[in-house]
Amino acid sequence: MAITNDDERRLAELGYKQELNRTWSGFSNFAISFSIISILAGCFTTFAQAWNNGGPIAISVGWPIISLFILIIGFCMSELASAYPTSGGIYWWASKLGGAKAGFYTGWLNLIGLVSVTASVGYGAASFLNVILGAQFPSYATDFLGGDYIKQQFFLFVAIIIFVTLINVYSGNLLSLFNNISVWWHIFGAAIVIGILIFAPSEHQSLSWMFTTKINSSGFSDNSYWLYVLPLGLLMTQYTITGFDASAHLSEETHDAHLNAARGIWKSIFYSAIGGYILLMAFLFAATKTDVISSFDPAVNPFGGGSVIAVLYTALGGGALFKLVMIITTAGQIFCVTACLTSCSRMMFAFSRDGAVPGGNLWKKVNKHHVPVNAVLASAIGGVAMTLPALWKSPTGAPTAFYAVVSVCVISLYLAFMIPIYLRLKAGSSFKPGAWTLGSKYKWMCTLAVAEIAIISIYFILPFSPAGTPGNKDFTWTAVNYAPLITGGALIILWIWWHLSAKKWFTGPKRTIDA
Repeated sequence: MAITNDDERRLAELGYKQELNRTWSGFSNFAISFSIISILAGCFTTFAQAWNNGGPIAISVGWPIISLFILIIGFCMSELASAYPTSGGIYWWASKLGGAKAGFYTGWLNLIGLVSVTASVGYGAASFLNVILGAQFPSYATDFLGGDYIKQQFFLFVAIIIFVTLINVYSGNLLSLFNNISVWWHIFGAAIVIGILIFAPSEHQSLSWMFTTKINSSGFSDNSYWLYVLPLGLLMTQYTITGFDASAHLSEETHDAHLNAARGIWKSIFYSAIGGYILLMAFLFAATKTDVISSFDPAVNPFGGGSVIAVLYTALGGGALFKLVMIITTAGQIFCVTACLTSCSRMMFAFSRDGAVPGGNLWKKVNKHHVPVNAVLASAIGGVAMTLPALWKSPTGAPTAFYAVVSVCVISLYLAFMIPIYLRLKAGSSFKPGAWTLGSKYKWMCTLAVAEIAIISIYFILPFSPAGTPGNKDFTWTAVNYAPLITGGALIILWIWWHLSAKKWFTGPKRTIDA
């Protein structure tokens, strides 16, 4: 195979021939991570997690602190992306630095996390679309699927997944354009929402209220607020600012990926953190009817306790401005899930190319447009299957299954991030950096990144409510945070699989080009 440019040469040095179309610019690479982070998705769909578990403090104080930690994680990953610009991303980094076993665990955690982020964003978009349709067409809310909003949301979730799957299988050029549009939709859309919430409501909250108010609607004792309840509320930030590894997974489709993928990671985090904070503060600024917003009584608050939709409705009413904000965020979420599916399919393509996924020969195939269609389809179906528990409603009415999928996403992805970051720290001066490097700062940054991920991974497998706590008198499986069951079960299966079989045949990244 003839090597025609520096990007192909770098990829060949890592052992791969150019199979995907390298048509993405640096902006497009940044755009996909920015789209997956999506402040129009995470800030809206998981707002209730922060409101009910901590209140305004979890947002006004928690968001900037956790964002700073995530930015440090991003810097560590940017250095690795510059050194190893491949679609395998973090799996490849772990394999290079820690061997086949480290790569095997990292790759599967990453793949589980990417499937779950696709599912969670798609389901969140469906819940918002369901409200829009119900507000615009009253007969839809009462008649479609018997008026059962749980079934309605799942139907719309499947429809959204089908739509974004079709976009993903068409061509890489269309995806690049779609993600470029997404950036501007997020920027201008968020600006419009912020402007509406500042100028449209007749009354607003004070800054003092926004920075000092505590809310605990979790059901757990107020004595556990600082050590248990508030950390659960930080899931909103940790979930919203994730998926930025997409810049690494699209390396083989990006020009000058050794620089642009690295920049795409940290810039998407930085700008999303700033934009998301301003947006969230606008929500708090408009959240004046706190009793209504916090109520779980459908007769008082039909949108769910702590929901951002309740904030919007109480501040704007159900008229044109409310509907405009809902349309802006729902479209942003659909942009987001499109990008999530792209990232997931590229990871599956790369992992299958190296023989780690059963049926890998099927998932690594690309069509005439150089798109791994089978990997796209498998990723989409996996996301729908993971979300099936959402068909069962929890006793409080809170979308426990949705938050469980969110937890699976956060834990799996960040554990996958932690492994190569730890291995890079362990490698020390033997690590050969690329053009984008942290220099000696990697020592404290990698240490801090590993510690933060270890702590949040413990918190996010804990119960969200007393009814989801084994041994509680009100225990019910519909209130269980099944993140530890999926993530923990997956780790046990991977451990058994590795020791009984995989270690005999899985050797890590395979060369697809002659030396």
